[in-house]
Amino acid sequence: MIIDIIDLTDAEYSDLSAVQMAMVREAQEKKNKILAETEQQKEEYLSMLVSNNTAHNTFYALTKARLDADAEEQIAAVKDDLDYQLAYEALGSEGDENGPYRYPENPNYNLTPSQRFLVVRNYYMQSTEDPDARLAAYAKDTLARQYLGEFYVTLYDLLAAYC
Repeated sequence: MIIDIIDLTDAEYSDLSAVQMAMVREAQEKKNKILAETEQQKEEYLSMLVSNNTAHNTFYALTKARLDADAEEQIAAVKDDLDYQLAYEALGSEGDENGPYRYPENPNYNLTPSQRFLVVRNYYMQSTEDPDARLAAYAKDTLARQYLGEFYVTLYDLLAAYC
């Protein structure tokens, strides 16, 4: 897979953790999917114009430009999300006097509630492949109730959706 969603040198790529590299690959797959869907939409529109004998009309150029702009907007959102995730993941490698931040051993209380949500979500998503066991473990997690606050129910609903 060619990775062009983010510009990193070879040295920077080699410094990425396995989790960060998985984030980059997932973002690249999203970008590739957006581009493929856009190309398919352009082909379908051109076919419709050809079938109506209007292929030389300026509608195709305008529609193509609009579809390309929409795709670029979606890709920019994916890239921004990836940048945020990579920066957030880098925060997780820091720590305090109790050692590196890691949920649940040493949770980082300096994070925003949405960042805490991501930490706990990633922890449970990586803990097991069985969604029922994941949900049961989360339901018993008293630290998550206190650590996440109002986001506890949101994550519970998300994990329940996988069951």
